Amino acid sequence: MDLGNKIMKLRKEQNRNLTEIANICGFSKSLLSKIENGKTVPPIATLIKIADALGTKVSFLLDDQVRSGTIYTASETSESKLVKTEKGYSFFAFAVERGEKLMQPFLFVSRKDEHDSKNVYSHNGEEFIFILEGEMRYKVGNVEYTLKPGDSLYFDSVEKHLLSPITDEVKYVAVFTQSKASSTSPNTPT
Repeated sequence: MDLGNKIMKLRKEQNRNLTEIANICGFSKSLLSKIENGKTVPPIATLIKIADALGTKVSFLLDDQVRSGTIYTASETSESKLVKTEKGYSFFAFAVERGEKLMQPFLFVSRKDEHDSKNVYSHNGEEFIFILEGEMRYKVGNVEYTLKPGDSLYFDSVEKHLLSPITDEVKYVAVFTQSKASSTSPNTPT
């Protein structure tokens, strides 16, 4: 099952309409419709908002398989299964089979020539970023950091944040958490 169909199915199972979910997420009904119909691949921040609104985890939206225990991912897998978004970056979600995990780890690749540095993100939870290759500027709130391989940031992801690649390509690992309250009930206020 693809991402858009899974979101639509879960929304309909909860007897909720596009307008309700879009309003909770803070974006247009049109955008949610495009996501559900597979016309756009949303950024991770948008997926987190949709998952929160539906009372689930991002990993559940990205995979139908359910496993527990240790999940091994070979480097070839993460590199070959990158999902390209329309926001100028690609991502791979680690351990999506483990739906009830506390962390949501991702590999990101952002290319300078494709990246729109005006994309500002904000979502519930916390975020950890670790730079593998390349350099980028990363702004959290009003503070901008220059990050190189081995550098990291940890911040509350409700703070507005954005990145700008300095080198042609930046590869980094990001780990997101979703607030516990958002995963307990689809009607939990945020």
